[in-house]
Amino acid sequence: TLLGVLDRTATPMGARLLRDWILHPLRDLTALTARQDLIASYLAEPFLLSKCREALKGIRDIERTTSRLSQGSGNARDLQSLGVSISHIPSLKQDLSSLPDAPSLQPHLCSRLHEFQELTEILSQALVDEPPAHLRDGGVIRDGWSPELDELRNASRGGKDWIARLQEDERKRTGIDSLKIKFNNVFGYFIEITSTHLAKVPDDYTRKQTMANAERYITPALKEMENKVLGAEERSKQLEAELFAQLRSQVITHLPKLQETAAAVAEVDVLCALAEVAQYHRHCRPVLNQEKGFFINNGRHPVLEQTLTDVKFVPNDTELDPETARLQILTGPNMAGKSTYIRQIALIAVMAQIGAYVPADSATIGLVDRIFCRVGASDDLSRGQSTFMVEMSETALILN
Repeated sequence: TLLGVLDRTATPMGARLLRDWILHPLRDLTALTARQDLIASYLAEPFLLSKCREALKGIRDIERTTSRLSQGSGNARDLQSLGVSISHIPSLKQDLSSLPDAPSLQPHLCSRLHEFQELTEILSQALVDEPPAHLRDGGVIRDGWSPELDELRNASRGGKDWIARLQEDERKRTGIDSLKIKFNNVFGYFIEITSTHLAKVPDDYTRKQTMANAERYITPALKEMENKVLGAEERSKQLEAELFAQLRSQVITHLPKLQETAAAVAEVDVLCALAEVAQYHRHCRPVLNQEKGFFINNGRHPVLEQTLTDVKFVPNDTELDPETARLQILTGPNMAGKSTYIRQIALIAVMAQIGAYVPADSATIGLVDRIFCRVGASDDLSRGQSTFMVEMSETALILN
């Protein structure tokens, strides 16, 4: 498809915008010329094009992320993803502003690329590098961000260390090497001793549960420490949820600028992608006007020329002049390329009217307001099979 050929975008936002551009070509000559000018600037500065592409690769889906956060459904990974994305905006903006000859679209895009230095620092300092998917799992906020949270975590970790030491001490005291201190949601922490060592159980152990091959016990000291550990864990998770809500609220205060930045990033991404396609496949800048002529010199099918591997695509000229050639009737044998030729003309018109360069040596195109077509869609151009050829092949398969 045309979208598949042109889609060299680096961000999900850019991919969606490119699809929208192809579905809604423009007739605004000023807007189209502005897009062409920026693509021309990128082609003249391939180093800046590659730098912008690198910056874009680090930007994730700001548009969808901010939408989830504003609706209250975003999680810690969304915040972390947003922080990483906006950290790349300054370098993208700098590379874009470095383009020479300042095409008209450049200052407009730069003004919409907002920098969020303070928010970037807050998110990078507050969140761990790889937060869990669910807030209830804890471990979202980085150590050192909240003194109160650090204190609760230290209490929880200290308690667990105490329990680990208690296990070693009880093994030595009782002489039961298989003694283990375990935890579950029903009983909390307990001491588990296998049936073969029940004779060695001290008098200060209180039986809690009998299993098939073991018995479970508790002690007053163990339950006291359990209350401290579980209380600290529960409070730390509650505090993390509060801190996360505060961070999300801070992000939402920047929502209009974040959305504007996302839209600008998407546009830069699409224009960089179109520039790269033009660079790799030797596309030319079409001359657009409000007249009714359509002139293509050595035009090529934008999809087919990239999918053909065994043979080289043969270019074709097109001349539609309102004075001398308003209508053309195309005839020829099966598999001569008639369908390919008329599709090629339509696709070139669409490409020109999204602001892209076109696969031709030169092109002068009067802007069109609609394209009508009725083409047999059962052919297989990539294999050189016309509609008739496909129908005959299927018939032969049935008969044989």
